[in-house]
Amino acid sequence: MSLLPSLRDACPNATVWDAGELASRDPGFDTRNFGASALVRPTDTASVAALVKFCAERSIGLVAQGGRTGLAGGAATSAGQVICDLGGLNRIEEIDPFARVAIVQAGTTLGALQEAAAVHGLDPGIDLAARGSATIGGMVSTNAGGIMAFRNGTMRHRVLGLEAVLPDGRTFSDLARVLKTSAGYDLKHLFIGAEGTLGIVTRVALRLDPVARASATALVGVPDAASAQRIVLHFLGQTGTRLTAAEILWRRFAAAMQKALGYAPGQLPLEAPCLLVLGLGADSVETARAALEDGLAAIWEEAAIVDGLVASSEAQAAAMWRLREETEQIERMHHLPPSFDVSVPGGALDQYVARIEAGLKKIDASYAPYVFGHLADGNLHISINTDGPLSHERHEAIEDVLYAGLNEAGGSFSAEHGVGLDKRDAYERHADPVKRELARMIKAMIDPGNVMNPGKVVSGE
Repeated sequence: MSLLPSLRDACPNATVWDAGELASRDPGFDTRNFGASALVRPTDTASVAALVKFCAERSIGLVAQGGRTGLAGGAATSAGQVICDLGGLNRIEEIDPFARVAIVQAGTTLGALQEAAAVHGLDPGIDLAARGSATIGGMVSTNAGGIMAFRNGTMRHRVLGLEAVLPDGRTFSDLARVLKTSAGYDLKHLFIGAEGTLGIVTRVALRLDPVARASATALVGVPDAASAQRIVLHFLGQTGTRLTAAEILWRRFAAAMQKALGYAPGQLPLEAPCLLVLGLGADSVETARAALEDGLAAIWEEAAIVDGLVASSEAQAAAMWRLREETEQIERMHHLPPSFDVSVPGGALDQYVARIEAGLKKIDASYAPYVFGHLADGNLHISINTDGPLSHERHEAIEDVLYAGLNEAGGSFSAEHGVGLDKRDAYERHADPVKRELARMIKAMIDPGNVMNPGKVVSGE
């Protein structure tokens, strides 16, 4: 029996598409996502388990997919493989407002959970620009970070428990919904950040936090990241309000976005070497705006602020956030620009940016990177102003400039986008060798057939 009829027999309640159907569908952020021979969309954990068993018995590579918003090729597929599309597991099963816990299926989008939690004055404590598409299962599997990680941590810090289907079809169930549990190895962490290489996450118990009743936004021009950090420290020390975002944009990125979005000169304070987008939560919009104005005035000289504007309306705040969040504009300026995602220790941001700009020019005098990111946790996103794809040698040379010394300094060559397929070579060159060996041992033990997302993160050999 051929693949498609066999899949339909094994998963009778699931949607099954062949390669032709996939070719007519939107693959998401990565055109390689729909290279598989088939896609199966189960509707419950039992159907996921049946699919896993089917693939394991036939040594068919199985790749789990959520919102297909990944940026490191973690959901890329090829002919002969099968996609497990978790979009059918999209129910929010429970929100407990007293315990501040949500039980959700893996295909639930972040935006849907944010809306459901907001009814109870709560929030999942994590936010991404792709909130409307990114799924909780995918965010767990990539250990997503986002805008509020400096305050609330990454997904690793938000997950209380989870359920996952193992490569042999068994279901690992540890849906603990309490914060305190010291009962041996905390095995859920094997699946958080593993990008589906050890199992498929199907259900998650997440911590929720009280959400601010109102918020305000400011755009502040500063001479460098160090000045921006002084502002952040000032607002972190305030009582009665809560800093919810601190995003930094270097001038080249901000100028490119200003042009792409059609912002008129003088519409926003955009002329400083660095821009800081601040979000502040409070009990009312008036309180939040006043706190931003007073706080910036108090720190203005010490932080050498060049210019600043507190948004006076939701529309003005949205215009500020578009500068940071509509990063796809860079991809419209350049075809497949090489993009990177690093974590840099906080005190070294200015030195790091200066070093990579100089290093990139040694590779190609025309290289001038677009740099932006999450200031308070040191996560920088970097795009090179050139069309891709680049040759393997050129891409590796750029990586070596960007990643040099990061591990030794306590940073990371992959902050929140994962390793996937695109950073496999960098992983082998820049990750600690003992860590790599331990990872291979774990992969071989849990997935000896190398069925789960083969070729991603670690070698299955």
